[in-house]
Amino acid sequence: MNGHDAGVDETGRLIRDAAGFLLQRDVGGTYRLVLLRVPVDHVEKRVRIRGWRVGDDVVEVEGVAAA
Repeated sequence: MNGHDAGVDETGRLIRDAAGFLLQRDVGGTYRLVLLRVPVDHVEKRVRIRGWRVGDDVVEVEGVAAA
């Protein structure tokens, strides 16, 4: 599976902090996001992310879109 653990397709609120970006998940908890592009238009808004889980609560994101 490309060296990644599992596919992720979730919605939640995109939050920016000093270390980067987090997804505050609709189902509870958070994911630290590894992003190639900075989604400034989506910060502090509800989004849908798709990507791959690459560690404990860390997701390498392929895409961010408005939910």
